[in-house]
Amino acid sequence: MTDRTAGDGRGRARNAALTDLAAWAERKLPTLIEEVCAVARDRIDLYQTDDIVPHDDLHRSVALNLQFIVSGLADPDHTPDLAAPSETGRRRAHQRAPLPEVLRCYRLGCAMLWDMLLDHARSSARPAVLDALIDASSTLWRLSDEHALALTEAYRAATAEILASQQRRRSALVGALFTGQVVLDSGAWEVGKLLGLPLDTKLMVVAAETAGLAEESLVGVERHLAEIGVVSAWQLTPTLQAGVITLREEQLDAILAVLRESAGARTGVSPSYSSLAETPRALHLARCALAELPPGKTEVHLFSASPLAALIAYDPDEGRRLAKEVLGAVLELPREDRDALLHTLHAFVDHAGSADRAARVLHCHPNTVRYRLGRLRELTGRSLSDPRSLAELVTAADAVRLSPDNRS
Repeated sequence: MTDRTAGDGRGRARNAALTDLAAWAERKLPTLIEEVCAVARDRIDLYQTDDIVPHDDLHRSVALNLQFIVSGLADPDHTPDLAAPSETGRRRAHQRAPLPEVLRCYRLGCAMLWDMLLDHARSSARPAVLDALIDASSTLWRLSDEHALALTEAYRAATAEILASQQRRRSALVGALFTGQVVLDSGAWEVGKLLGLPLDTKLMVVAAETAGLAEESLVGVERHLAEIGVVSAWQLTPTLQAGVITLREEQLDAILAVLRESAGARTGVSPSYSSLAETPRALHLARCALAELPPGKTEVHLFSASPLAALIAYDPDEGRRLAKEVLGAVLELPREDRDALLHTLHAFVDHAGSADRAARVLHCHPNTVRYRLGRLRELTGRSLSDPRSLAELVTAADAVRLSPDNRS
């Protein structure tokens, strides 16, 4: 007998042994499937109850996946059909099963299949069976890798689709809050609940210019706020990134710090409010706060908490009329003089009518503050000591600040 003939004979014997090994494994599959399911339920938290993955679903996927590998052992040159692992990956993603535990179950099944084949080869004590097992090992681990890769890719693709769908839904619900639109016969309270917004806290709205067309300027803001324990929900339009933020009083400074750190464009913030039904009004005030900032200036600006400022913001035409009637003579001054008088008025009011405290903020002498206030009295004919006149002056000054026409 020639070496070639002997080699051909050994090759046929090994092929026959491999076929027999695969056929033996096929016959043992029902028992192996039950054992893998039992061990998975015992060792892996995900499968200990059927809350996420029902027991019959686990049994089905283990059966499909082990059948996939055993079929490959019988014909190593056959191109595997990856439909089974891909389908398992997609289904587990929709069940919100953790990917590491899904893969752990799969690796467990492969390891138990290998142990079963190894025990069979050892017990047979036939060299051809051991040779067949050696040949089968590379196929088994190759199929295992291909299977795990297909499962992982399908899981991640499905997860990305789910997240995108959830984000689209959240954006639509936020849009419903901003417009005051009723969704599915639900009011703002129900929409807030769907968004996961706590209902026992204050709220505020943030409105930021987009960095480009439909490009976020507050990149990662929802995640950054979540890191400090603040829940928010956002909507992105071609020109505006807007969000509803929940806050407790002690969180305001931390929230503003996150916004300032994240801001890549002009950003306005509304005063705090209590009811989700007030969200359209808060959005309007946040946009007004944004508009108060000079174009191109990257800054976060909080709208005044004064009800008078909100009133003027809701009726810009009346605000312009009021500004002209009360502050007409001031607005006709050169810009530097006009701004100095208006800044002094705001500082004086914001600091409880104290010229000394206003001077510290304005970095000037208290007599300078008093001089400017005297000029305001002369130009407007209104005294700061008269409550009605003071209210008119402050409201008119707010109107100037809120109106781009008056600021020019």
